Amino acid sequence: MRIVFMGTPDFALPSLQTLVDGDHEVVGVVTQPDRPGGRGLKLNRPPVKRLAEQIGVPILQPERLKSRSFREELGAWQADLFVVVAFRILPVSILAIPPKGSVNLHASLLPKYRGAAPIQWAIVNGEHETGVTTFFLDRDVDTGSILMQQPTPIGPDETGGQLHDRMMKEGAVLLGATVDAIGTGVAKSLRQEGESTSAPKLLKADGLLDWTQSAKTLHNRIRGLNPYPMAFTHRGDKTLRVLSSRLSGSDAEAGGRLPGEILTVEGSQGIRVQTGHGSLLITELQPEGKKRMAAEAFVRGYRMAAGDRLGRVSMSQEES
Repeated sequence: MRIVFMGTPDFALPSLQTLVDGDHEVVGVVTQPDRPGGRGLKLNRPPVKRLAEQIGVPILQPERLKSRSFREELGAWQADLFVVVAFRILPVSILAIPPKGSVNLHASLLPKYRGAAPIQWAIVNGEHETGVTTFFLDRDVDTGSILMQQPTPIGPDETGGQLHDRMMKEGAVLLGATVDAIGTGVAKSLRQEGESTSAPKLLKADGLLDWTQSAKTLHNRIRGLNPYPMAFTHRGDKTLRVLSSRLSGSDAEAGGRLPGEILTVEGSQGIRVQTGHGSLLITELQPEGKKRMAAEAFVRGYRMAAGDRLGRVSMSQEES
């Protein structure tokens, strides 16, 4: 088959490479336009563009997906199938171009976690399992008929970044099998069934830690939002990123202690903080405007001690 691949970030790279190495012909790649960033605001090429240039595949970088010129350029490639991994929402007029349809790889077991951040929200919500799904794209986001699925466990301390790197490889394998099945005419699709959940785009505000929540809930948010957008709290009027943590293994309550209060400073082990239920051990932090550091180094440099308090403290809390 003749395939057009559409994608932008690192997550899409193993999928593109799998298709290039397979029995089908990747006749073109569509990715986001180059964007300015970093010092000097130099134009940065998307990861998928860099790989496509290495492979020697033609590239399109449309600003407007609904433009007639883009549709005409796509049509000129005469693709049998569009394959989409971590790209933009495609208009119906684009989906209708290839005779064999448009296939998407999604990082969840649909219909669970439809949306932009399925990996992170699965961890934040304390899921023990997620997976990858291939499906036919249709008018609505992440609602099309399922082709294949592959479950994968989520480790108790696995971060969003670690799960992302594992799932992008597992997804590429599943996508390759899916495209082969479509090419040989044996692919079967099934309508999505079961309760759907959403995984909206993450905002920086989603990283705020509410110390009245349980230690387990906070631990899941910290690891799920690592490496982006990162969990954070406050110490006085300064923002303090919390990069990693560990559960204490005990839900015993510390009598008279307030949520966010430092219980103990345990050297290389970390900083133990009281939560709404149980305590949490913070092991790595990043002060505002500084580099990330282990909890032990933070304690030495910022004089943290038992009885100090993390988070915004209201007047009523201070009086209590």
